[in-house]
Amino acid sequence: MKKIVILMAMAAAAVLTVSCDKALESKSQSAFDASTVYSNPDLAEGVIFGITEVFAETNSYRGRYLPWIGLNSDIEWYNTYKATDEKFQIAGYTLLPNNQQLNLSNGPFPMLYMGVERANLAIEGIRQYGDPEHNSDMAYLLAEALTLRALLYYDLTRAWGDVPARFQPITSETIYVAKASRDVIYKQILADLEEAIPNLPYPGANAKTSRTDRVNKTFAAGLYARIALMASGYAIRPEDGKVGTGDPGTVRLSNDPDLQKSVLYPKALAYLRDAIESHTASLEDFETLWKNQSNLNNMVAGPANESLYVIPFSAGRGRWNFTFAVRSEGSSFAGGSTVTRGGDAGPVPTMWFNYDPHDTRRDITCVNWRWNSDDEPELSGIQKWYFGKYRFDWMNTAPYTGGNDDGVKPVVLRYADVLLMAAEMANEIGELQEAKDYLLEVRTRAFKGHEEEAEAYVNAIAGKEEMFEAIVDERAFEFCGEMTRKFDLIRWNLLEEKMQQTVDDLYDLRDLAGKYAGVNGIDGDVYYQVNGTEISIWGFSGENQKPTGAWEKKSGYFNKVVDSQGKDTGLYDDLLDHGLFNCDIDVLPYHMFWPIFNDTMSNSQGYIKNDYEYTSI
Repeated sequence: MKKIVILMAMAAAAVLTVSCDKALESKSQSAFDASTVYSNPDLAEGVIFGITEVFAETNSYRGRYLPWIGLNSDIEWYNTYKATDEKFQIAGYTLLPNNQQLNLSNGPFPMLYMGVERANLAIEGIRQYGDPEHNSDMAYLLAEALTLRALLYYDLTRAWGDVPARFQPITSETIYVAKASRDVIYKQILADLEEAIPNLPYPGANAKTSRTDRVNKTFAAGLYARIALMASGYAIRPEDGKVGTGDPGTVRLSNDPDLQKSVLYPKALAYLRDAIESHTASLEDFETLWKNQSNLNNMVAGPANESLYVIPFSAGRGRWNFTFAVRSEGSSFAGGSTVTRGGDAGPVPTMWFNYDPHDTRRDITCVNWRWNSDDEPELSGIQKWYFGKYRFDWMNTAPYTGGNDDGVKPVVLRYADVLLMAAEMANEIGELQEAKDYLLEVRTRAFKGHEEEAEAYVNAIAGKEEMFEAIVDERAFEFCGEMTRKFDLIRWNLLEEKMQQTVDDLYDLRDLAGKYAGVNGIDGDVYYQVNGTEISIWGFSGENQKPTGAWEKKSGYFNKVVDSQGKDTGLYDDLLDHGLFNCDIDVLPYHMFWPIFNDTMSNSQGYIKNDYEYTSI
């Protein structure tokens, strides 16, 4: 009988660089029969955990995928511009197939497919031996495996576009396959979620779905909506029938009749409406939400909680705050005087100025200071903004030691996204008032203490196009720092327009021109005052009178400034011209996806080739 070794044997079959058929057919005396594993809920659950174990592999989600997949956008960028830096090249749309950060035999592409293979084995085994039609525990595990496979393919297609379609366990005959049209994948994973959702409990309905590291009905509904938005939206695509032939592609919609908005939006909106009407998730106070995210033990899903699913890193795994937290240069919060951590990326400098002054998300999302070795905040320079959602000083577990892994679990999906996706879809199908209701819920939370302004703003929206523009703006304000914006711009076909507009706005900010000209309180000088672990900054907007007393002054802060270490902290021309995208604007669409990397291509026996003009690199 065919044998199965839990976790490690399944992993070996998944990596695309396997070169010997024997690896696919080897047996072990420590193995269980498949019938034993998949007929026992406890053993089968262990196989499901093997799928998510892939997330924490060194160069999988934990490595370069999560930190860099969403950069750069019109609201977020890599904080260090250096054209020869391979990490900047990932963010700056000049990524090459030989990039040493990602061209790895254990890089994210093969690791995500390891997860796919583990999911394929679990799905096949539970269907064959688990009797999911009559066993509710097995029905949940099957639904969880289907949902996790859909998540893996969602992440594969948003990174690489067209990729191999593997929905059966690998055999010696199928180890090498070419890329497939992503439409094939979209239709399969949408169908998988349609099967899974009825068998998933709502958040908080039982012990499993009361945790954010296990999937639930509302998360699966939100994932369905995300895939529907991506599948029916714009992206660069080779001509039909030319995937994997080196075709450069064009930015267009799918020609598949099953993937049109008119087909997918009603289905997705029905799932989102059900999730919303179940009242099994809700918005939290915005600051409390992000303080909780830094609590490594905060894993609660269900009513009164917003997070629906997180990457299930252990307390000693993951590089989220390590990469994105407010910069620490020697503070005790991040490991001590010899450790510099966080701040690799941040909001583009214009982002803070785009918020309404009464929007509570502004000062939480965008901060212009960093921690020093005295545990005090200090100005970071106009070009270096940080995501205030992520802070070492908010971590309330054992002191962070400054290593590469911090244990913070990145939020994959939260309830605010359910509401805003529902608003977008309702607006598209002509339900303007319904869309307004969903938008108002998010906007009201943001304008805490000024709720009447949120209501007036939403009530003034006059029609479909105006509502769409409001959603474009709201998603920027709500999700800055969560690395979803790039993919929104792609599917809306706004990548070029919004990126160029941001560059233009950065020049205007530096020169106090355009919408920044004559704004009250902005003259290029900044005053600041430190009180313990708090910093007050004057000079960005809205102030009526310059401060007096014990305030330090930074003259010409918006212009080119050299700090005491000789570093340029201003908005200099080369940064503005190349820091967001280091290529011509008309090249940008061809690099919206990552290339397949050389290691994968060379080990695919010629089956996998690059498209999107990467063939000429």
